[in-house]
Amino acid sequence: MKVAAIQMDLAWEQPDRNYQRAGAAIADAAQRGAILAVLPEMFATGFSMAAAATAEPVDGRTHRFLSETARRHRIHLIATASVNRDGRPQNVALHYGPRGEQLAFQPKIHPFSFAGEDRHFAPGSALVISAVHDFHVGLAVCYDLRFPELFRALAFRGATLLVVPANWPVERVGVWRHLLVARAIENQCFVIGVNRVGQGGDLSYNGYSAIVDPLGAVLGTARDNEAVLCVDIDPGLLTRVRMDFPFLRDARTDLFPCLWDPADPDRG
Repeated sequence: MKVAAIQMDLAWEQPDRNYQRAGAAIADAAQRGAILAVLPEMFATGFSMAAAATAEPVDGRTHRFLSETARRHRIHLIATASVNRDGRPQNVALHYGPRGEQLAFQPKIHPFSFAGEDRHFAPGSALVISAVHDFHVGLAVCYDLRFPELFRALAFRGATLLVVPANWPVERVGVWRHLLVARAIENQCFVIGVNRVGQGGDLSYNGYSAIVDPLGAVLGTARDNEAVLCVDIDPGLLTRVRMDFPFLRDARTDLFPCLWDPADPDRG
């Protein structure tokens, strides 16, 4: 299955410009045969803390853009947006299917307190698994990458593809690159990490989006420029890795019951 990581420069708090840029990149990805395309975190606005100005209704402009674009190109799209639900802004990962239907609504579990995100956006409190063809997709957002228990919980709930839209600044991009590989290896999953480039607020971003296989091999990476990174990922490889190296079966779920899904104890 071909997937695309869309590494963009984001115009600060200018959705119309970002819709135009994203639309062109998504069209490119679809033309190249991508089944799934992933955009950076808060692709419509940049990582703005002005939630009062940027947070949209759940059926707002970004929802309509993603839904209509997914339907037009018959592609799966994953992105995040600032969404106002029940009167509280949240930074939400959204998954739309090729008919324009919303398949997942996953608020960021760990708002980035170091930048004050926790003062403006409410955290998520549940995990969502969606699907793209033969893959079960677990969604996380940027800072979530630092919390391995989240990814283990997604793997135990059946995730085989972990998707991480981000705005990860240049000063810590080395950590970003290492953690993407670690999350793939320790959960025997494919990982798609999509960062941005350019300036956002007072921060600089230099990309290094990457697609990683379940053994930790980096199948493709972008550098520090805008790019549409397309890579084929093979569900058969994941099956073989988990059969040949059944490490997840040895996890001590008795000691860490909060990570295990009691509704389906055989998953993972």
